[in-house]
Amino acid sequence: MSKRQTQKMLQLMASGEPVELTSPMASVKKLARLAFVAQQFGYEYADVRQGGGNNSQLKMLIVPDLSPQAQARAAQNWAQYPNAHDGVSVPPLVPDAFELLKARINFDLTGKNAEKRMGYGAIGVSIGAVIIAYRLGGTSDDFVIAAIIWLALMAILGIGFVVTRKRNAKFAARLQAAGFTPVTDETGRARYLPPGGQMPGHGNPFGAGPYGPYGAQAQGAPPFPQQQPAPGYAPPAQQPPAYGQPGPYAPQQPPAYGQPGPYAPQQPPAYGHPGPYGQQPPAYGQPPQH
Repeated sequence: MSKRQTQKMLQLMASGEPVELTSPMASVKKLARLAFVAQQFGYEYADVRQGGGNNSQLKMLIVPDLSPQAQARAAQNWAQYPNAHDGVSVPPLVPDAFELLKARINFDLTGKNAEKRMGYGAIGVSIGAVIIAYRLGGTSDDFVIAAIIWLALMAILGIGFVVTRKRNAKFAARLQAAGFTPVTDETGRARYLPPGGQMPGHGNPFGAGPYGPYGAQAQGAPPFPQQQPAPGYAPPAQQPPAYGQPGPYAPQQPPAYGQPGPYAPQQPPAYGHPGPYGQQPPAYGQPPQH
């Protein structure tokens, strides 16, 4: 965990909104250390996913923790470590809490979904082996070569499946021993919630997005928490007009039949009467005056 990453994380946490952290080298330990520091100052680990080219990055989401215990812990730590923003003066790492965070991150990355992906991979390898055999010519020798390739790839997938399942069982046992509860989120993904934790969608504002049920913030959801208007301030409300009275933007009433409207053409003056500019027309038979 670098000083610069910790500084940036604490600066982002000051907004009170969800924060996404990236580990370019796909380091679970680094993210777990950052998550531990975040927990000391009012935030909680939410989820993790792979990203970047070839999934070489890990992106972790942390969200505000508004529980009374988290708020009391944050207030105490800010009072004890007022210079934490320097990225160095932070609470020391607690090994047990750190190991639990590592177990949660690892399980979220390689949980039941990873096993399903391996199963789909085995189906893809089988189909690919048949295609290779036909592209080589479709003879018996070609099918033997394709079968050898298929066996090699299936062996690799089998080893990966066994290793992944053992790792997941180890992480699950550690989390269950600490009181974490196994749940299935809205996408069918297996997760572990801490004691007293709540599934997203039940009072949790992060309902959907790249992290499944946690990414609403990235899709334009309002910031967390909501900003309340200042005490005593209320925006002036427009009063509706009384029934039967025209509103401020009501259209003009048309004039009565036979009455000139506001833009009616001017009537020409009667013969012998002055026009609108006061000029007397010349009498009939008289030459105009110059």
